[in-house]
Amino acid sequence: MILGIGNDLCDIRRIEKSLARFGDRFVQRIFTELEQKRSEGRATRAASYAKRFAAKEACAKALGTGLRRGVFWRDMGVINLRSGKPTMALTNGALARLQEITPAGLAAQIDLTLTDEYPLAQAIVIISGVPAP
Repeated sequence: MILGIGNDLCDIRRIEKSLARFGDRFVQRIFTELEQKRSEGRATRAASYAKRFAAKEACAKALGTGLRRGVFWRDMGVINLRSGKPTMALTNGALARLQEITPAGLAAQIDLTLTDEYPLAQAIVIISGVPAP
């Protein structure tokens, strides 16, 4: 059962400008420590951050709140499963909202796809309710 769908398209040049203008203050405000660690080591640093930014926007849309009602940037983080498949780790207000929209007897599953082709980065998030283990 699909509980929410969100997508976002982000201009990598916008993230490049934010990184140049605000530097670490921008990174610390928006991205989790794990996201920072993964993006800082990349040759395409801005594209890596742009994909993660788009994923957060798409996730907030899939949750049905946007960045309101207690859902903040750092409450949503892109992680990779052991298989390498990307997904989202939610905490605080985002996790509370996920629990709120997940029907009893089901577990939430977050599917995420990321792509970039300069100058654009895109993310699509699908939140599904699956039988609880």
